[in-house]
Amino acid sequence: MWYPAHKIIILCGHYGSGKTNLAVNLAAALAEKGEKTVLVDLDIVNPYFRAADNRAELEAAGVRCIIPPFANSNVDIPTLPPDIQSVFIGEEKVILDVGGDKDGAAALGVFRASILRCGYDMLGVCNMYRPLTQNAADTIENLSEIERQCGLAFTALVNNSNLGEETTADDVKASFAYADELAARTALPLLFTAAVDKVAPALADLPHEIFPIRDRTRKLC
Repeated sequence: MWYPAHKIIILCGHYGSGKTNLAVNLAAALAEKGEKTVLVDLDIVNPYFRAADNRAELEAAGVRCIIPPFANSNVDIPTLPPDIQSVFIGEEKVILDVGGDKDGAAALGVFRASILRCGYDMLGVCNMYRPLTQNAADTIENLSEIERQCGLAFTALVNNSNLGEETTADDVKASFAYADELAARTALPLLFTAAVDKVAPALADLPHEIFPIRDRTRKLC
């Protein structure tokens, strides 16, 4: 499994790329390795796919969760977690689950100075099966918009191409060329390809490192 080099791990990407599910799985994996880990739901754009859905499970595994006060309620107000400043102090690994596109990245920009001070890995979560990121050019445009909005640069890419519960091993294999082109055109390392655990065994011994994930959120995508 990939291991983060810095305290702050940021997951950004297009709407529906699967950031939240990946963030929850990464948090759980780090906790299983004995890392003190905190997951911050920084998504002020989409109130439906929330890390709050997994709060009890994550906290039972030792992950501290910082969730907006109105998450999983019928109040749709874009608010930031009040205790988020606490994550920039101490030794915890911090995973920031950021809302989609440049609108979500605006919230990330609020904490730019603290993130730079702590050091960060910013992962571009890419999914070729989403309507506006089906090719490398469109995906790169999306990632560039996020960078401009938050004032932070991506440090690596993650291939999270999936079709939700219908994803097959062949669907994941078909995304390898897309992910390789993205890495080549951005000059960013491709850390791994995420694959839901039911298909991950069929992807062993292939050129891409596979990170098996569980469908932990309401829907995989």
